[in-house]
Amino acid sequence: MKKLYWQKISQSPLMKSLWHNFKVGLLLTVGAVLGAWAYVVFQLPGNLVAGGLSGVSIIINHFTGWPVGLMFLVMNTPLLILGYYNLGRWRFVLRTLFTATVFSATTDLFVIYLPVWMPQFPLTDDLLLSSIYAGIVGGISAGLVYRAGSTFGGTGIIGRVIQQRTGLPLSQAFFFADGVIILVAAIVFGWEIALYGFLVLFLQGLASDYTLEGPSSTRTATIVTDHPEAMSAALMERLGRGVSYWEITGGYTKRQRHMVMCTMYRPQVNTVKRVVAEVDPAAFLTIGVSHRAMGEGFAALKQEKD
Repeated sequence: MKKLYWQKISQSPLMKSLWHNFKVGLLLTVGAVLGAWAYVVFQLPGNLVAGGLSGVSIIINHFTGWPVGLMFLVMNTPLLILGYYNLGRWRFVLRTLFTATVFSATTDLFVIYLPVWMPQFPLTDDLLLSSIYAGIVGGISAGLVYRAGSTFGGTGIIGRVIQQRTGLPLSQAFFFADGVIILVAAIVFGWEIALYGFLVLFLQGLASDYTLEGPSSTRTATIVTDHPEAMSAALMERLGRGVSYWEITGGYTKRQRHMVMCTMYRPQVNTVKRVVAEVDPAAFLTIGVSHRAMGEGFAALKQEKD
């Protein structure tokens, strides 16, 4: 009886909401703390400015000595207001405020205590190594935060507002906002530091995408053939995967043919090549990268909250 009671409680909307919010809060906290660690260990010692308000904080700290974490939070406040009025999402603003606060507080604590706690601080004096690991670890932390539906604020908000107002692609808007900050760093710290800063920015983008989307384990094959039924039957038999096909018209030849499409796991690519070559050597085959496949035969589709 008690088991049924607790099972009913655990499946209630309230408990599901609490569990969801706990997972979101945990992701945001881990992401912000990991980001602060990478920032203090790899970026601050060498003044590696990779854009963002964290980069602006390094520049200001160089001239004033003010705490970088506190400056990050203070500068984020007007941008959060800008985000509220232009992006219009309370949930986004509250999560970003939480992330920025944790990052800010942890950064200033790490600045004080990491040199005491760590046997060697900084871990390396090599700027190239620092840039690589700042990009990878910082990108992983950003990916965790993005997965929880938040950002670190700063130029992330500026980039989204620019994208809305100008229609620029989001990646260009981010690069424009961060690029200006790195160019200022070039004037203050020299062009070599700026070049390392662009490397950090590039690696952060790759690492955050990988963390957000996961490794690409699936591929999608499209096959233009005159034998769609035989091709589909062979693929389904050899791969154990569903297949779709439809009639197409060649743009140059105006000839009626068929396109067969099939999604498979990466190790099955060579099998697809062999099947196509056996069934129709005159077919045209392309294989594209798919970041994720969900549904029948792959990961289950689940409805997730923001």
